Amino acid sequence: MTLTDQRPLGSSFSAATTTDDIMASRDLSGTTAVVTGGYSGLGLETTRALTAGGARVIVPARRPDVARAALREVLGCEVIPMDLADLDSVRAATRYLRDRLDRIDLLMALGGVMATPERRVGPGWEVQLTTNHFGHFTLVCELYPLLAAGGARVVVNSSAGHTLTGIRWHDPHFRTGYDKWLAYGQAKTANSLFTVHLDALGQGDGVRAFAVHPGKIITGLQREMALQEQIDRGWVDEHGNVVGADFKTPAQGPATGLWAATSSLLAGRGGLYLEDCDVARVSAPGTPMDDGGVRAYAVDPRQASRLWDLSLAATGSAPIAPIPGRPAPRSAAGGGAVWAKGPPH
Repeated sequence: MTLTDQRPLGSSFSAATTTDDIMASRDLSGTTAVVTGGYSGLGLETTRALTAGGARVIVPARRPDVARAALREVLGCEVIPMDLADLDSVRAATRYLRDRLDRIDLLMALGGVMATPERRVGPGWEVQLTTNHFGHFTLVCELYPLLAAGGARVVVNSSAGHTLTGIRWHDPHFRTGYDKWLAYGQAKTANSLFTVHLDALGQGDGVRAFAVHPGKIITGLQREMALQEQIDRGWVDEHGNVVGADFKTPAQGPATGLWAATSSLLAGRGGLYLEDCDVARVSAPGTPMDDGGVRAYAVDPRQASRLWDLSLAATGSAPIAPIPGRPAPRSAAGGGAVWAKGPPH
């Protein structure tokens, strides 16, 4: 992937596209998906869409009882315990999956936290970077044999919040002073850079990766923000009703992620940042966050490689080689997770 690849393809979709629009021509029968955060907000809508399309969906959940209650009427999904902020918990979940699956066709990393109060986990790590990035990094590395066997697509939720900051190489865990929004922005930049290097390493096995900005939408992600702060930002009114401009509906929010997971236009591509159901353009430094696009530093292969090395050192995880004897990827040109009945979009 180079910056010249980071430009719109001219899909037939837009910011107004809904989940139903994306899934109308998709058949996911016989495929296996893992969806973190798949029991609330955008993740819940994504799980519903994937299972409705015929996929088997596994939902790792920090609160499995809550997840099972939320998904009780959704057929074709299984909940397993996993806490992204606890790498031992992540590894336990991946051992369970490696013992029971022979491949994964799609991994959607949708779980995460935003703008939390200062919180430390593990060896004193900042919780947003740990949950949003290190947890997913470990999950993907430990499941890599299954991803390679499925020629999988990996879709990671980033955000326009990445424009707040690049990786703070001098102090990634904010030991010299905490700012909840810079911590969120760094985690979202990390999500994007992770897909760049994962795609570079995995494409020979048919594993392709994409970062996604779902758009502005009120979900449970804002649960640690006071109502007054959301009012002051112009997002909601005093009753919690959405009043901000350009906010997407729950039906529109998951669309770009599902497009990333299924579009045949993305076959043979990867390491790209997507928004509004298309590849995003590169945005100039200093332009407003709401103008869209991706900062060059968030898709820079050198920065991605550096973050990968930092993540290896921090977590002790590395992609495990594909298991001998496992079936080869179904589509080394672009990943196996392309199921279009109709014309490509």
